[in-house]
Amino acid sequence: MISKIMYIELKTGYNDDGPAWIGYVKASRTMRTVYFNGRAFRKSVGNGANFYDVETGEEYWISGIKKSESNRHPAGRGVINIDSRAVEEFMSLTGLSELKPSMFNIIDIEDNFPIERINRLENGLSE
Repeated sequence: MISKIMYIELKTGYNDDGPAWIGYVKASRTMRTVYFNGRAFRKSVGNGANFYDVETGEEYWISGIKKSESNRHPAGRGVINIDSRAVEEFMSLTGLSELKPSMFNIIDIEDNFPIERINRLENGLSE
């Protein structure tokens, strides 16, 4: 498993303005599966979102941190929630000297990577 800072945005039911987070994920070596905030996301093929929630089917956009522009799609809007532990690394990656409250909301996100639960689910095993 690799651990890295990423941008996560809910696409289902939204038009580039869904709830969004910047935080630490765990991912498979191939990035086919990404774990974040109690959810597991699987790589999607051939639609507007690039991942879907394994348990709910909701579509998400998950990407690395953009260094020179907003992480949202150009037409997107809304505050991005950022894990307090990721602020320093995010600012270093982007060269920002401050986070504008109109663009970012600093929150605490617990490490909750449901790897075992998802493995059991996908293998047809009960809890």
